[in-house]
Amino acid sequence: MSQCLNPDCLLNNLPNTLFCQHCGVKLLLAERYRALEIIGQGGFGRTFKAIDEFKPSKPFCVIKQFFPQAQGTETVEKAKQLFEQEAVRLDELGKHPQIPELYAYFTQDNRQYLVQEYIQGKNLQQELEESGTFNETQILQLLKKLLPVLYFVHKNQVIHRDIKPENLIRRASDNQLFLVDFGAAKFATRTALAVTGTTIGSAGYAAPEQALGKANFSSDIYSLGVTCIHLLTQVEPFQLYDVSEGEWVWRDYLTAPINQKLGEVLDQMLQQAMKKRYQSVGEVVNAVSSQATPSKTVRIPPPPPPPTSLTTVIAAPPPPPPKSLIKVVSARGVDYSVLQYFLSQKQWKDADEETARLMLKVAGRAKDGWLDTGSIDNFPCEEIRTINNLWIKYSNVRFGFTVQKQIYLETGNKLGQYNQIEWYRFGEEIGWKTKDGWVRTDNLNFSLSAPKGHLPRGLGPIGRYEGAKLGIYRLVFSRLANCNL
Repeated sequence: MSQCLNPDCLLNNLPNTLFCQHCGVKLLLAERYRALEIIGQGGFGRTFKAIDEFKPSKPFCVIKQFFPQAQGTETVEKAKQLFEQEAVRLDELGKHPQIPELYAYFTQDNRQYLVQEYIQGKNLQQELEESGTFNETQILQLLKKLLPVLYFVHKNQVIHRDIKPENLIRRASDNQLFLVDFGAAKFATRTALAVTGTTIGSAGYAAPEQALGKANFSSDIYSLGVTCIHLLTQVEPFQLYDVSEGEWVWRDYLTAPINQKLGEVLDQMLQQAMKKRYQSVGEVVNAVSSQATPSKTVRIPPPPPPPTSLTTVIAAPPPPPPKSLIKVVSARGVDYSVLQYFLSQKQWKDADEETARLMLKVAGRAKDGWLDTGSIDNFPCEEIRTINNLWIKYSNVRFGFTVQKQIYLETGNKLGQYNQIEWYRFGEEIGWKTKDGWVRTDNLNFSLSAPKGHLPRGLGPIGRYEGAKLGIYRLVFSRLANCNL
């Protein structure tokens, strides 16, 4: 069928029809996108499942139409801003493999539209209704898959503000979990966080400060915590909080035992007071990943089976459980837990970006976005040693600064000197250079099949050509030698 997009019509036309047979409105958006059916609607618009007729395979996509039904100029104007904002956020964040990609944003027939990637699958609320409550293993898998996505969102200074089961979709083809619907997302600048904004989010899932228009990064952590206890109990969030006692009572509704340490993690995610809640995704990652020893289980009748450690559950059979993670904090107080997590999960691209972020932070060059000669010459030895050791450990001595330095010397290069022939040979040996030139960072091989020494490679001035950008590593290798590495 071909769904008419006219809000006053919405007739289902025959396939391949160009104009609505009832109202005459053109059925193709931007001469390529055809709506098939309505899959969602709210006070400010509708969402349609659609196809892209411009492509030979005619793949599915999603059309979101801005169509405010609310009254009042101010309300409609705010809704319009949010719709435009969603397009901007998706354009910025949609390159992440677990966030739908934005295909187009335009106006047609005086109505705004955005077109984005269609995720074939069910959202977690649908899974809950069809299969019943989630168990401990499923919740841990949810956290394991979603926390890196949320870290990416926050790293890009965006607060989602509407995390709930309906906005988490599991793709049917590979069970990959997607975070969707950035219509409520907020760009978090220092100024924006200090100013009271719009009250937005889903009732029951929004953090207390969000209800007052003061959402921050920990607000998303709160909403994720509420999502978890709803999935564990299949009870609406309002019923899981005892207003008279001022505390969550979600354990009273459990139908299966929950590991005590997992319960403690959820409790801290759910803290009403922001200062008592986890302040960053990295803290949650560390809390979930560091449960290395068996712990007591919160029991409900009938008595549960013997307790299971968080680490065992995270990597359920048949694969063996990963080695437990220990919080890595350097002598200078730098927390490397997120880097350790990415490396342990073989998420090499995320680990590469986190390495660059941490080194900029340590050197006090975060605002500049790149390391200069002075910052490398004075880079603390204990910090570069910690970073290098993590890469060495989790790549089984395939990646890391010292691996790169060894190859650099083996290809005829000398510390503190530059020879173009030897430098090119080094680049070719570790897969940074081809006959066509230096490989851009986005085109690297972020897998263990990459050449030895291929990673990390996220350092260097942004916007410079790759040959000049990579020259920074010659300085890093000299610093390694000065640090006896």
